[in-house]
Amino acid sequence: MLFVSGTILYPALLMKFTTENISTDKPQVNILVVDDKEENLFSMEAILEKDGYNIVKANSGKEALKILLKQYDFSLILMDVQMPELNGFETAGLIYERERLKHIPIIFITANDHGADSLFKGYRLGGVDYLFKPIDPDLLRAKVAVFADLYNKKYQLMMQEQKLIMANKKLEQEVEEKRISEEKIQVLNNQLVENIDHLKAINEDLERFAYVASHDLQEPLRKIILFGDRLSGKYSDALGAEGVDYLNRMVKATGRMQELIKNILSFSRATTNIDDLEETDINVILDNIISDLEVSISQKKAIIHIGRIPHLNVIPSQIRQVFQNLIINALKFSKEDVPPVITISAEYVNGLDVEGADTTNANKTYCRIFVKDNGIGFEQKYAGQVFLIFKRLHSHDQFEGTGIGLSICKKIVEKHNGSISVESIPNVGTTFTITLPVNIKADSSKNAEFKKIGSL
Repeated sequence: MLFVSGTILYPALLMKFTTENISTDKPQVNILVVDDKEENLFSMEAILEKDGYNIVKANSGKEALKILLKQYDFSLILMDVQMPELNGFETAGLIYERERLKHIPIIFITANDHGADSLFKGYRLGGVDYLFKPIDPDLLRAKVAVFADLYNKKYQLMMQEQKLIMANKKLEQEVEEKRISEEKIQVLNNQLVENIDHLKAINEDLERFAYVASHDLQEPLRKIILFGDRLSGKYSDALGAEGVDYLNRMVKATGRMQELIKNILSFSRATTNIDDLEETDINVILDNIISDLEVSISQKKAIIHIGRIPHLNVIPSQIRQVFQNLIINALKFSKEDVPPVITISAEYVNGLDVEGADTTNANKTYCRIFVKDNGIGFEQKYAGQVFLIFKRLHSHDQFEGTGIGLSICKKIVEKHNGSISVESIPNVGTTFTITLPVNIKADSSKNAEFKKIGSL
């Protein structure tokens, strides 16, 4: 038998439930009436059919057993006690020998009162009640209604149980899917951490290699330049015009290589430690750069406008390198016979307006610095390439350089948790935009004036 909270459930209903859709409708109440007299069978059928029950009739104990072999979803059995061959008690005993039939209650019907022993025998066999002939129709309907109602309640309990079972299975499935997903995520996270650590180690190795290789290469280059100068000074007559030209080319190529090594060293050293950050007056850095580039600026007849730039928490030497590279680029890629005009300005922006800013820093303040020129510019489709290391948009014959300067700028800015981008139009000019976070400590009274006037 099946139990839920102490209630016996009907296996036939459970079988039907598991193969059919859940329904809240009441089930069909089937009643098996067993009596050897046809008139008794029809009499009980006529009384009970009024209440909508499905009546199945058997005129002997053997026929009842045959019916129960094929159909066992009965709510109740009304069993006559006095029948030939198999009486009601014997038939009940055979019915309850079968496990799947033990749930069906039996009401015995008898015409004689054989005393307490007879009644006890019926109850001992599994009977639940007695009816005495002649049958009172109202009493019969009342007693059958009790068991029909009990059957319906058991059915509803079973339905609820199955709903709970299905909900529990669904929950278990969701929990299992979540567990599997979490395990997969954990595995991917572990792999990601391993990959990050591996890439970090590779980057560190590459930076060390670049530093060592560049450092070791400088000494032989210095000797080449030194002895090249000596050859040019002492033996230029012996070398002749063609020999001096070759020597000059060699020294010039060596100088380019020395500049390349110098830039590689700068690139490999472009790391940022938060302890190295300090509140820095960017305007002072820009003034120093302009002073150092005075000769080039004068030769180009360049005009440089510098607005008010706020104090920022940065590594001064690295940020100086960024602006120096950008200003040198603006001077280098200027148009012939057109004085370069370089404008440097700044503005405060909210993190929500900064593309790629971490959502956790959305409400932080950033400083956006613009370095604009009126030079030769380039097609905007190459904007992503200009920051690639060793990438050049022009040949050495047109413009000197190593192709590392802007890569260094990008690395330094990103190490400061910022970003750099570029917009350019051929023959109109180029604007580099540097975006850096404004540290609270650096956002002091020294920036009050900048806050009032915004960007210049």
